[in-house]
Amino acid sequence: MGHAHLVGKVKHIGLSSENRLQIATHRSQDRAMDRLGTQIDETDRAIIEQLQRDGRVPYTRLGAAVGLSEAAARQRVQRLIDSGVMQVVAVTNPLASGFRRMAMVGVRTEGPTDDIAKSLQAMAEIDYLVISAGSFDLMAEVVVADDGALLDLTNRIRAVPGVRNTETFIYLDLVKQTFTWGAH
Repeated sequence: MGHAHLVGKVKHIGLSSENRLQIATHRSQDRAMDRLGTQIDETDRAIIEQLQRDGRVPYTRLGAAVGLSEAAARQRVQRLIDSGVMQVVAVTNPLASGFRRMAMVGVRTEGPTDDIAKSLQAMAEIDYLVISAGSFDLMAEVVVADDGALLDLTNRIRAVPGVRNTETFIYLDLVKQTFTWGAH
């Protein structure tokens, strides 16, 4: 039960202004399969790895790097995107964009988490939301302008029916953040 279920869409996911990928995969022994049943082979992994290095690489260079034609590389990338295996996104630095506070909010709930997760997912300040196992039922990464906005957001989270309590973990420094886990 160590897996987390992705609920929300990531908007600000790091402290780099370079294009990066957010990738969700689930591995089996020889091939990986996402939750929708998409097969991921070694060529797909090579494409993901290349795009993690440079999300704007031309399809001609991408194809050459993984042994495919430009058209085949384009089709593979589109299939990986359409199936939800990966997203090509620009990773922003929230602190350089005028936001002064980042935090993780642990949420304990009563009853089923589905409706609570839907309510939290609708809150624009929540950039990453997972249903988790452990002492918190949900974990929400938040990016806000300041401490006053964080207080307002945590009060809105606590007001959602079914939320028992919250605990906020304010980020003091980001020591490590990688986006290479989908390709290996």
